[in-house]
Amino acid sequence: MQRPTNAFRRLLLALSLLPAFLPAAAHALDYRSVSVPRAVLYDAPSAKGKKLFVVSQFYPVEVIVELGEWIKVRDKTGGLAWIESKDLAAKRTVVAVDHADVHETADAASSVVFKVDKDVALELVEAPANGWVKVKHRDGLTGYLPANQVWGI
Repeated sequence: MQRPTNAFRRLLLALSLLPAFLPAAAHALDYRSVSVPRAVLYDAPSAKGKKLFVVSQFYPVEVIVELGEWIKVRDKTGGLAWIESKDLAAKRTVVAVDHADVHETADAASSVVFKVDKDVALELVEAPANGWVKVKHRDGLTGYLPANQVWGI
């Protein structure tokens, strides 16, 4: 019987490790929002880690991996950081990627209900449908934005 080659051993190792990465892939589209007025993002899963920056309440983040009381997240810019899990909520929010008009219906020809500035957090009321998302401003106004004008979905 012939001994397996190094390439074959590497292939077997890669295949055996694949299931370990599948749970992380399942969370790739898991978004949450900051639930406290200000939350610190760190470079490591520890309060002793380097403080990278502070994010405001309702800011959405994409969950990459959960590690006990810490969650590794991605922000709108693609940056990765760690945040304490207690500082996040399941409530879904999105942020405008640029200045945008929020319409009365999911139609660009409909009336503009309000305008939002870049990075303004909005509650996600309805998931994307036909290229539009229904959002709610903290002032209570609701309307529709093209899905490509928000981050967090």
